[in-house]
Amino acid sequence: MKLTLRVWRQRAADTEGAMSTYEVDDISPDMSFLEMLDTLNEDLILRGEEPVAFDHDCREGICGACSLVINGDAHGPERTTTCQLHMRSFADGDTIDVEPWRASAFPVIKDLVVDRSAFDRIIQAGGYITAPTGSAPEAHATAVPKPDADLAFEHAECIGCGACVAACPNGAAMLFTSAKVNHLNVLPQGAPERETRVLDMVARMDEEGFGGCTLAGECATACPKGIPLVSITNMNKEWLRATRKAGKR
Repeated sequence: MKLTLRVWRQRAADTEGAMSTYEVDDISPDMSFLEMLDTLNEDLILRGEEPVAFDHDCREGICGACSLVINGDAHGPERTTTCQLHMRSFADGDTIDVEPWRASAFPVIKDLVVDRSAFDRIIQAGGYITAPTGSAPEAHATAVPKPDADLAFEHAECIGCGACVAACPNGAAMLFTSAKVNHLNVLPQGAPERETRVLDMVARMDEEGFGGCTLAGECATACPKGIPLVSITNMNKEWLRATRKAGKR
């Protein structure tokens, strides 16, 4: 395959960026998108040019590091992570636009790399449970109903890639935050911080500068792990419940 790539290049966070055009040849349809970028970078290095900076880690669709907007879609044309997107999803001769996540809360560091530490700070605000130290409790000591366990696992699948933010017309982080709130709030182990968790995490999300949610639904459509849109509704219910309870104290 021969492809034309239009790639966002930005030397540093405080410099202007622009799209640069590159031609790549001998691309196998079985290559992943990141392997194709590796090929581009090898060519650039051989020509004495600076390679394109992009995030990656596990390349197994687990870590969420491979965050790219491809032809206007978060992670590209398939509902998967960028590292699991293969070049057979494109046609020989295609022109492909490659850009970083576009959100004020995710500032560009360099080229295609953005700072997603805002997600880390949301987690730090309440995405944990109180666990006493000492010997581990017996595995079946706390019974969890099957529907609750299934719901918790469904939300725990969120890998924090940020596709929901990139796809949202408002740059909202509601799907990410709701997944992290719900997967703990439905479990008995998460009960002690149930109210403070949702209040603190939502407050932190707002402080980070994410946009407001208008339930456009693009977040759930782009999510490579299929976190459902109803997750946001459930978090809103948790937030209202916690707010009312806090107001009665």
